[in-house]
Amino acid sequence: MTKQEYLNQIDSVIENGRFKDNWQSLSDHKTPSWYYSGKFGIFIHWGIYSVPAFGSEWYSRGMYVQGSGEFKHHIETYGNHKDFGYKDFIPMFKGENFDAKKWIETFKNAGAKFIVPVCEHHDGFAMYETEFNRWNAKDMGPCRDIAGELKAECEKQNLVFCASTHRAEHFFFMNPGMTFESDINPDNECFDFYGPAYVDDKLINNMAPTTDVVDEIGPSDEFAEDWMVRTCELIDKYQPKIIYFDWWIQNQNFKPYLKKIAAYYYNRADEWKKEVTIDFKHNAFPLGTATLDIERGSLGDIFAYPWQTDTAIGNNSWGYRKDNTYKSSYECITTLIDVVSKNGMLLLNIGPKPDGTFTDEETAVLRDMGSWLKVNGEGIYETTPYKFYKEGEHQPSSGMFSEGRVEYNEKDFRFTYKNGVIYAFQMKPSKEIKINSFYTNRCGICIENVELLGREVEKFSCTNEGLFVTLKNEPKSKLPQCLKITLA
Repeated sequence: MTKQEYLNQIDSVIENGRFKDNWQSLSDHKTPSWYYSGKFGIFIHWGIYSVPAFGSEWYSRGMYVQGSGEFKHHIETYGNHKDFGYKDFIPMFKGENFDAKKWIETFKNAGAKFIVPVCEHHDGFAMYETEFNRWNAKDMGPCRDIAGELKAECEKQNLVFCASTHRAEHFFFMNPGMTFESDINPDNECFDFYGPAYVDDKLINNMAPTTDVVDEIGPSDEFAEDWMVRTCELIDKYQPKIIYFDWWIQNQNFKPYLKKIAAYYYNRADEWKKEVTIDFKHNAFPLGTATLDIERGSLGDIFAYPWQTDTAIGNNSWGYRKDNTYKSSYECITTLIDVVSKNGMLLLNIGPKPDGTFTDEETAVLRDMGSWLKVNGEGIYETTPYKFYKEGEHQPSSGMFSEGRVEYNEKDFRFTYKNGVIYAFQMKPSKEIKINSFYTNRCGICIENVELLGREVEKFSCTNEGLFVTLKNEPKSKLPQCLKITLA
């Protein structure tokens, strides 16, 4: 299908569907029930950037920023940019050990209910088969339709397939390479990989837009239209149940195209009889038209709309980095609990190596999360927030990029609710437990029974001073434990 034919199809689907390209119509969107009940998904950053494995998944930009660590590393390791550019990593990105079946088995055993592979990062290399980008993993590098294989395996193993596209930032992403002699040159035959690499004096922060300003320089209509077509092709070809957008789409130049994409996607979902949503950051969408995402951070309280935190097991890069450091299983599990207690979902990222295998550190975290969820998942899956989400003083900071290890103690709890049961997660386990929030004359609370998921309770009592629980044995694990409090 040509670009123009796709543009005609987009208009036709919107004209004939119940969702129109305006915010009022798109407000009829509902959060998918599978998403809200599933709570936990896996984000996957795998691409060319895993080959240099230096700096971060932004290596494709950093290597062209003169004076940066990536710039110096590139020259020392690979040579001059005009002789060895980012495109020259593609033959080295072989994915020879990529095994979609094993990947999905690992994610399922970790307790995840959905996956979100990055189908195209800022670097412009598509990890799927497409008519609109000759620089793709089906024709180059691994020479496999990575997204297609993952989707097929998700369907076999009953996980939900979703997709992330960061194509929007490609408008400017490679522009530092335009400022000196490199392989990023409009006269080179590979410029369609790097382009448009837009440069303008108004762009700031090393020729990149800021993350939350909507009225500075934005994409051209030609680029935004092309981006819309590519996104709609991804939607039609793989029918993902989430389309995740990264930052910059909040820029005002994207707004007309965002409305069209959303209307097209939601109407297509009606045709497929599937529940879908769009994940967005900043103020790209009005609340209620899509799902708010908070990157590497959290919200400070229960939020009226279902929302999402996305973070990575790796601390320093979303993609594979040779010297990355990693979060502990405890950090990831307490993040999941905290987010769910506030009406959120967690999207936890891994960054596979260039051969398609996982790091030992990420594998260990996924294994621990799966073991923990087998015992405690009852208090996570299919729950809603309770009237209040916490007890105790310790909590993560609020806002994007605010994450950090929280030193919880035995007085810190998080609460969820389901079918007449309150689930109370003690963030640091102890044998003797006291929850001040639950006492006999608090709003008519009457407790019928108290259990501990996976272990035995010796005794419990509820008085005017709180709920007291004694376990039969000292906790053997340092991971959070969950009380199941059945209301009378």
